[in-house]
Amino acid sequence: MLPRVADSLSFLYLDMVRVVQDDTGVCAQIQVDDDHTDTVYIPTAAVSCLLLGPGVSVTTRALATLARHGTSVVCTGSGGVRAYAGILPDSLTTHWLEQQVNAWANPAARLDVAVRMYGMRFGDEVPESITLAQLRGMEGQRMKALYRILAQQHGIGRFRRNYHPDQWQEQDPVNLALSAANTCLYGIVHAALLALGCSTALGFVHAGTQHAFVYDLADLYKAGTTLPVAFSLHQSTDPEQEARRKFREELRLFRLLPRIVQDIQTLLGSEVDDTADRTERHDVDMVHLWDPKTGVLPAGVNYGQEGS
Repeated sequence: MLPRVADSLSFLYLDMVRVVQDDTGVCAQIQVDDDHTDTVYIPTAAVSCLLLGPGVSVTTRALATLARHGTSVVCTGSGGVRAYAGILPDSLTTHWLEQQVNAWANPAARLDVAVRMYGMRFGDEVPESITLAQLRGMEGQRMKALYRILAQQHGIGRFRRNYHPDQWQEQDPVNLALSAANTCLYGIVHAALLALGCSTALGFVHAGTQHAFVYDLADLYKAGTTLPVAFSLHQSTDPEQEARRKFREELRLFRLLPRIVQDIQTLLGSEVDDTADRTERHDVDMVHLWDPKTGVLPAGVNYGQEGS
């Protein structure tokens, strides 16, 4: 069995190294001086997602081995944040993507996922009769209350969330830090979705962008991650850089990636069963054909007699 995405070796981050394939396996090399090169071998079969940060070069032989072992490769910013591109292995199952598409394409199922997302954020039961518009209103009130509490804790007076890319440097330190930290959070969620084979574009609350599902999931964690970081930097002279650095340092305490994986599976699965097999990734041994009556049919079979 391949390891779970939520396991300790599931996401490996590299930067300033050269990733190559030698006779033993895939390794990361870094030139220490003119006469010495440090080499660290990567357990490709035990890594679900390899994050390649700045300064990384990788050979095609190494990429081929990573793909053969079912390892997703994601190009990221410093510290594994800001996901720029992803390479998915051919062996990655479409199970969670199909679950996502089925829920997204059915209006009733999509509404159910959206309601459960709000329920995760609120931390309590959501009444069955409540509408999505009412949930958005509840969310707005709770966010205002959270802003007010954090502002009082840090003694900064009234706070209003503003995001103006065209007037970026004119924003206050908290807004600058929050925008920077949120971007880091989006990158981590993006990497988790790629590792599971989900679509980042098919959101349940957000829509109209290639990162709709990223924004959906990131909203589940902002109150406990990026918001406290941003408000703690209200006196910073460089809030963007400090927000990225502080958020990255505190990720070890958040244990965010296992939560993201579990929450995705909970939202996209029908009924959550702790005893069920919740493996995030399976090898695809055989491609099947879809049929509206039987569901799936084996590929590699000549069905010419059926059409005659």
